[in-house]
Amino acid sequence: QVTLRAGAELDARRVNQYTLILRAACPAEDEVEERLFVRVTAGHVLRCDTPFASAEGDVVQVLADVAPRTPLYAVLPQPLGGLTGFPSPSFLQFRLRNRNTPLTLTRRGLVLAPDNGFDPSKDTQTFQLEIEVMDRHGHNCSGAVRVEVLPSRRPRVTFPEPHRAVTVTEGIGPWEVVTQVHARGDNVRYAILAPVAPALFTIDEVTGEICSTRRLEVTRAHLLVQAYNALHPDDHATATVNVTVQGTDRQAPRCVPAIFVSQVPETMSPGSTLVTLRCTGSTSTEGCLHYALEGPPSSRSHFCMEGPQLKVNTTLDYDSEAMAALGFQFTATIVVTVGGQPRQSTRVPVLVTVTPVNEFRPACPSSATFTVPETAAFGSVVGHVAGTDRDYPLNSLEYSLEGGSGPAQPFSIDRRTGEIRVVGPLDSQQQKSYRLLVRLTDTQHDLDLRKRQSCLCEVSVRLQAVPDQLPVCIPEVQELRIMAGSPGSRQPVTRLVCHGGPDSAVLTYNIVGGNEDGRFRLEGNTLVYLPSDRAEPQPFVLLVEVWGGSGGRRRSSAVALVVHVVPRSTPVPPSSSTQRTTLRKEPLVVTQTEAVWHPPAWFVAVLTVSGALLLATLVCTARNLLFTAAFCSSHSNRAPGKLFLAKSSWDVVEHSRGEEEQGHPHASSPVTSPVSSTQGQFDGHAQDPRTGRDYLFNSMTGARRWI
Repeated sequence: QVTLRAGAELDARRVNQYTLILRAACPAEDEVEERLFVRVTAGHVLRCDTPFASAEGDVVQVLADVAPRTPLYAVLPQPLGGLTGFPSPSFLQFRLRNRNTPLTLTRRGLVLAPDNGFDPSKDTQTFQLEIEVMDRHGHNCSGAVRVEVLPSRRPRVTFPEPHRAVTVTEGIGPWEVVTQVHARGDNVRYAILAPVAPALFTIDEVTGEICSTRRLEVTRAHLLVQAYNALHPDDHATATVNVTVQGTDRQAPRCVPAIFVSQVPETMSPGSTLVTLRCTGSTSTEGCLHYALEGPPSSRSHFCMEGPQLKVNTTLDYDSEAMAALGFQFTATIVVTVGGQPRQSTRVPVLVTVTPVNEFRPACPSSATFTVPETAAFGSVVGHVAGTDRDYPLNSLEYSLEGGSGPAQPFSIDRRTGEIRVVGPLDSQQQKSYRLLVRLTDTQHDLDLRKRQSCLCEVSVRLQAVPDQLPVCIPEVQELRIMAGSPGSRQPVTRLVCHGGPDSAVLTYNIVGGNEDGRFRLEGNTLVYLPSDRAEPQPFVLLVEVWGGSGGRRRSSAVALVVHVVPRSTPVPPSSSTQRTTLRKEPLVVTQTEAVWHPPAWFVAVLTVSGALLLATLVCTARNLLFTAAFCSSHSNRAPGKLFLAKSSWDVVEHSRGEEEQGHPHASSPVTSPVSSTQGQFDGHAQDPRTGRDYLFNSMTGARRWI
């Protein structure tokens, strides 16, 4: 089928014949070519205007405020050149090919604006129309029209305030102005659309003033006001005016509850209703109550009024310093006002207390490893477990030790502060570290105690080994002379100067020998003599034990004191010459018991094999050096009458009570004086069977001196 191409124009005077070459082919056959001759003859032909019939079509521009059904374009056909006249539009048919357009095409070929006009609020709008024209002989032509709608150049009529509420009191007379409306635009006029026949109000067409038509009583009226352009009535806008006529009331409203006090949890969501007031006034003003919230800015920001309902406006966060500064309470006042004249109001006090909610679980510290020396005394602080909790009050926790305190766990923890202390003996050789489980439980974070939360934290305590150190006293042996006082008195003899290790506890002193008759006692480190009625001179050899250290690692040393008590009745004559008197007396031996540590058998075997020889060599070398220095010093610098004993020896040196020298202080002097000795006193040489060391001795007194 061969058809004429759309938009093609045939002119027999220019081309009267067309030759078409047609080729056809069937499957598995050869192609066939034939010619078709099309002859064009002259006759009556219908043609449309050139702009309309062109490929782009004709263009029409109109304003958006054009009146509805205004003619915008006319389709005018024209005959082929040389023909007489052209068909009348009444003999033509016009048809729109596209239906999706608000424009209208009449039977006479007129394109009209939409029935409701164009939308003036939109920008430039474009509508494309495809139109076909046909005469009664079947001749036709077609074309296109593009209608461009441009924005209006004049202002539209609009209401700046499309909704207005007016409240007036009863008693207003007729033709008094109630309110006034105002619209923007040109040639604006006003009219009341509803109610259709207003009985109470009328409006001035030019000024927009709304006036009463009679004396007003308590009522409500809803008016629909229209503003329009007098020259273009289609340009219009509407607004609603609500007029409330209130009665006069001299009685304040009554509200239930009159006072609102409540506790709310901090997790109450915004928008929740706390209370709904039920307020009543007179019959004429029951619907004219106004509710407002007054108070501090914090209260007005956290709460708001929606009609008679008091609602939460923002989150009530208990866990903040700002809330704590307010005391977790909000105070405000709800003011209920009646709309009559004169205005009456009622005030409802509000007190809202925010209660805590346990939202967060306690958290363990990032690091909980402590080191404590094994010599730490009872009650020593090991460390502090600093748990955290984001609930307010912040870090309000209770601490407890899983398993409690005991031999396997010699520690305790303070319930409030989390401070760990030593409550038992520590020994790094038996156990080098302890693993403690501390439970953190929050407190004061919720009114319901069943909602307390807790967590377990692992704490590591490492023991630091401390080498053993005996108390050291200087000197270790003292020989003193005192004058006996009156019976019942108290005489200080000497003060022991001893010190322990750097981590040692307070030293303790105890007389363990030579005080059988109770003549001496220790007050701290001070030796005190208690005189009796005995008059003869007598020596006392005392052995004082000094304890140091703490826990299970206490160590002790001994101090030997030789005290010569001179009776008050025995004067000591002053003399510048030396007089030596030697009294024979049986040697007095003082024995000291030393605590010995008995390690396990395997430990003894290992130490015996690995270090017995080395340890013995070091001990012997140290003792030789120490006593050599003491021996040399005794020959050069020691005071007369001073008695020295080796540091490691428990041998006791006793001088005769009758050995005296000239030059002693007067007998009445209360101070002590040493006993003199010279090298001429030693007349023998021997070897100690226990230590194997050589010493000098005095065959008369039994005194010895190490070589």
